[in-house]
Amino acid sequence: MNNQAEIYCVAAEWLVQPEHVETVRGLLIEAAAAVRRHEPGNLLYIAHESAEEPGRFFVYEQYANQEAQIAHRAAPHFQELVLGRIVPLLAERKTSFYRLLPTQ
Repeated sequence: MNNQAEIYCVAAEWLVQPEHVETVRGLLIEAAAAVRRHEPGNLLYIAHESAEEPGRFFVYEQYANQEAQIAHRAAPHFQELVLGRIVPLLAERKTSFYRLLPTQ
């Protein structure tokens, strides 16, 4: 079982350029599958799209520790899909990092 005190979380908020929304939807699904398939340190990778504003996405990620999140950013699928293909299609991008509070 993972040490909850080490779990490292990422919250990414993206606004996609309107003409690229369908493309980014597909790429997010592809990226999530690649993370689950290739990253043993990833605990959760879920993409959401705003119910009120199509094209606004929220991606929530959990990693066993900060080192696993650093490995995620170095992974070829992250470099190619997210940085190489998704980020250029964004109008806005915000990423925040968190540590999980342990449960009792």
